[in-house]
Amino acid sequence: MTSLSVSKARGQFAELINQAAYRGRRVALKRRGKTVAAIVPAEDLAALEALEDRLDIEAAKEALAESDERIPFEKVRKELGL
Repeated sequence: MTSLSVSKARGQFAELINQAAYRGRRVALKRRGKTVAAIVPAEDLAALEALEDRLDIEAAKEALAESDERIPFEKVRKELGL
């Protein structure tokens, strides 16, 4: 993965977007030497979001397995004033 400063990337933004979209290139954007963001292909973002969803589902299943106690949604909604 290539790294660029934010200020340098600003001048090449359109080209960096094209490289991500059509060549699958990833670029880390740095500010004061620290990576603060990245330009990635849309497919990479979709894969990351799918992974996050799967991890969230697994965590929810584990949490549900820890206890048999269930609170009805209506009761929670009422307690939260929704």
